[in-house]
Amino acid sequence: MASFRRLDHGAQWLALFLCLFALKSVSGQARYSIPEEQPEGSFVGNIARDLGIDVKRLVSGNARIVTKGNRQYVDLNRDRGILVVKERIDREELCKKTTPCSFSFEMILANPIQLYRVTVEVTDVNDNAPVFPKEEIVLKIAETAAPGTRYSLETADDPDVGVNDIQKYMFKSSGNFKLEMQTQSDGSQIVEMVLETPLDREKNEEHSLILVASDGGAPQRSGTARIHITVLDANDNAPVCSKQVYKAEVQENSAIGTVVTTVSANDADKGVNGEVTYSFSRVSKEDKQLFDVNAKTGEITVTSKLDYEKLKSHQLNVRASDHGSHSDTCKVFIQIIDVNDNSPVIQLMSFSNTISEDAPLGTTLAVINVHDDDSERNGIVECSINSDLPFKIESSLSGYYTIVTEEELDRESVSEYNITLTVTDQGSPPLSNQKTIQLKVSDINDNSPRFEEPEYIWTIPENNSPLFSIFTVHATDADWGQNARISYFLEEMYINGASLSSFVSVNAESGLISAAKSFDYEQIKKFGFNITARDAGSPPLSSVVSVKILVQDQNDNAPQVLYPVQTGGSLVAEMVPRSADVGYLVTKVVAVDVDSGQNAWLSYKLQKAADRALFEVGSQNGEIRTIRQVTDKDAVKQRLSVIVEDNGQPSRSATVIVNVAVADSFPEVLSEFTDFTHDKEYNDNLTFYLVLALAVVSFLFITCVVVIISVKIYRWRQSRILYHSNLPVIPYYPPRYSDTLGSGTLPHVYNYDTCRTTDSRKSDCKFGRAGSQNVLIMDPSATGTMQRIQSEKNILDEPDSPLEVCFSHTFL
Repeated sequence: MASFRRLDHGAQWLALFLCLFALKSVSGQARYSIPEEQPEGSFVGNIARDLGIDVKRLVSGNARIVTKGNRQYVDLNRDRGILVVKERIDREELCKKTTPCSFSFEMILANPIQLYRVTVEVTDVNDNAPVFPKEEIVLKIAETAAPGTRYSLETADDPDVGVNDIQKYMFKSSGNFKLEMQTQSDGSQIVEMVLETPLDREKNEEHSLILVASDGGAPQRSGTARIHITVLDANDNAPVCSKQVYKAEVQENSAIGTVVTTVSANDADKGVNGEVTYSFSRVSKEDKQLFDVNAKTGEITVTSKLDYEKLKSHQLNVRASDHGSHSDTCKVFIQIIDVNDNSPVIQLMSFSNTISEDAPLGTTLAVINVHDDDSERNGIVECSINSDLPFKIESSLSGYYTIVTEEELDRESVSEYNITLTVTDQGSPPLSNQKTIQLKVSDINDNSPRFEEPEYIWTIPENNSPLFSIFTVHATDADWGQNARISYFLEEMYINGASLSSFVSVNAESGLISAAKSFDYEQIKKFGFNITARDAGSPPLSSVVSVKILVQDQNDNAPQVLYPVQTGGSLVAEMVPRSADVGYLVTKVVAVDVDSGQNAWLSYKLQKAADRALFEVGSQNGEIRTIRQVTDKDAVKQRLSVIVEDNGQPSRSATVIVNVAVADSFPEVLSEFTDFTHDKEYNDNLTFYLVLALAVVSFLFITCVVVIISVKIYRWRQSRILYHSNLPVIPYYPPRYSDTLGSGTLPHVYNYDTCRTTDSRKSDCKFGRAGSQNVLIMDPSATGTMQRIQSEKNILDEPDSPLEVCFSHTFL
């Protein structure tokens, strides 16, 4: 427990009542008593034990001491939980003559915030000796002074109090005088020198006395002053003050030179002996600096700026003296009137400049101390903050305010607040002060990324290069910092059995979507997928957007002719009777383009013809019709070159050769086209292919013969081995081998077909698969067997069917 100074019974009850009242506003309080002039580091008290606080709580709560003013006499040792002296304490400097002398401070703990009030009483030690205002007191006493005449002496000043203050005065050598002390109604003492025996100037014109002032401390201290007395001739009347006590009031903001009051005294003597002069007696240095007395008029004026907050009243002793040794002393009590000359002062005791946007209602932002050095209404202050903020101010202790949250915060709406504290006193006129604190709202991850579009639809031309940049998706996040850092990801899926990553990729930082391959409109026309935007908060939030990619067709495919079929081994000819009328439908060129749109719009033109005046081609439908009557003069063989173009940019085209036979009978056509097929150019090619085919077949034949002979020899050797081994003989046949008619020569028959059509001058050689026939069929005339012969009427009725003549050749 703290060491308390022993109080009388009534004071103890008063102190207990005040403590109970203070405990309603603070968490706890303690009181200690220490002597003044203790060295730094001296033990004051165990604050942790006395307040019932764990030392760990002092450390975790960052306990600290808050004092008013610039001086801090006591410091807190958090690790040990004790209070120690921080700097030398001079009780006289702190309290002057006021007793008891004490100072108070607050101890604040954070998380949660707790306030404790501590009062330290400073007891006096005898560290000051009595000091007289003057080392020598000069008195002039008339020789006519009667025994018993009293002379007021300057008293010594001892800043100590109580028993350490001045306790007695004495003379070391008294002579004609003795010393007496009188206690006045206010408790002060007057030291008077009393004449015991009459003075005789003729015997002793001067007297010298030693005045000693002693205090009651241990060890005892004393001060001395020399009294020099000059004996004068008869001036037997002393000045008498009009009042023994003067009372006056003066405002603390009074200008220098303001007259406070005027003292006066009367002397019954005449002439020089009756002139009175005024001076201060036993006045402190501070009072001498603030006031002055006119020696002739007795006016007391202000000589320096008064301050009610430092000292509320002053007591002056004014001595009225004549030119002789007579004097009288009166007291002047000056009361300082307070004016509202001090603005309220704001001090931040605890403040955090950031608060989370999810902070609960009632969260404490700051603890503020407000004080005004004025008194009464001039010192009563009101504290407020700007009303448009989601905060309110509460008073938790006299002079202390807390700012707490009143509404929910949203950093995305307001990320920073400027809180202006305004304090105003109740003086007239009122004085105020302001302080602005800046509060930042820290972010939490409470907003998901948002894409700029609800759905993205983009077109990309086909045949793009890989890594082609398609477009960029962009999402925003209303949060801040890491909570607003967005990354983009593809949601894995499969398109036509292939992974999405083989089609496109997305840059996680920028959201740039790039093609992973070259697209072909004819294979895929559109596809869709989802992109996830995820922030870097904890936990992360995300959103998904749908993306559709449309592949734009390019003119990258030439038209393909479906009819007439262009083959290298057949000759297809369309029959036109000589009796055909104008507009006769010869045939129709059929073509397609795998592109789409205008890239697939086809047009047909007659590029080259033996007789351009006989035929025309429909530009839209590809129909070949006669444009005049067929005559006997028209050649049987008509060769038309038709070009098919699409509508792309640039356009692509294909060319088809249409052979037209102008004749009334099929033999005429066959004869004409047979001669036509024996042109030298095409015969050379046919001979080349036939020779090549014969060489290949011959090579295969020889290979087969060698293989068969080898197999036969192998079987013969095996049979011999089996015969000599007396084992049953099991005939063995190689796979796919058949013994036909007992010859056992060739396992297969090879053939090829030669086909000629009326639309080609070249013949095709087609090797058929091996057969199992055992009959060798040869056609010495090489004219072949016609596979399809139809009547002239059937040919004319089906213009879309080409005439195909095929020859079959069989080789062993």
